[in-house]
Amino acid sequence: MSEKNVFSLQGKRGLIIGLANEHSIAYGCAQVLSQQGALMVLSCVNEKAQQFVAPLATALDAPLISCNVEDPTAIANLVAQAAEHLGQLDFVIHSIAWAPMTDLHGRVTDSSSEGFLRAMNISCHSFAQLAHLCEPHLSPQASLLTMSYLGADAAVPHYGLMGPVKAALESMVKYLATELGVQGTRVHAISPGPVPTRAASGLEEFDVLMQKAQQRSPLHRLVTLEEIGNLAAFLISDASSGMTGQTLYVDAGYHIVN
Repeated sequence: MSEKNVFSLQGKRGLIIGLANEHSIAYGCAQVLSQQGALMVLSCVNEKAQQFVAPLATALDAPLISCNVEDPTAIANLVAQAAEHLGQLDFVIHSIAWAPMTDLHGRVTDSSSEGFLRAMNISCHSFAQLAHLCEPHLSPQASLLTMSYLGADAAVPHYGLMGPVKAALESMVKYLATELGVQGTRVHAISPGPVPTRAASGLEEFDVLMQKAQQRSPLHRLVTLEEIGNLAAFLISDASSGMTGQTLYVDAGYHIVN
């Protein structure tokens, strides 16, 4: 009798939100998971984005649904369609972040209440909303993943408003892990090093941030979307069944020297 491969994703089914283009972390995760046998439903922000990313979803043989997370009805519709298509959810990957440009480029001290609340709602509380709506459809030992950044733990120049928002997101992970653990659900944050995504391009002097990370990280390079996807695959697999509530870095070791 052959032993079960705990690293296998064959038969795993899940939802990935945040597909923006071929450089997005969501797409990097989707590629790796698809290659390892997982089935998924993908989501992008709106119908305008859908026409540009539809070929990516088609290549992965995955349905694509638009969802603006500021609309609770849209999130509920997304989860309902994903559950109907997949039957159950073994994993959910939340890979979205946004803040108004004025607030993002200014001092946190000067941030507007409206801008801060929108950034928090889109980038942080949407993860809780997603968990709430997905909960009835989660399989035993399902995994919920979100994306953070070093700026949640350290004051990174030009990361601004997103620092406190990501700090809240990492705290959210701990609370969701505590509350959902009774049913076997595991919750984690992945904290990648800087990668040139569309969201990251909104940061001031992002090229300087990438250069610094490359120079100072112990591996002296940036990480790839595939490496981020590999970590997501591990956290979704049964090999990580004893882990929950953590923020795991995939940043070439930069977080230990910053």
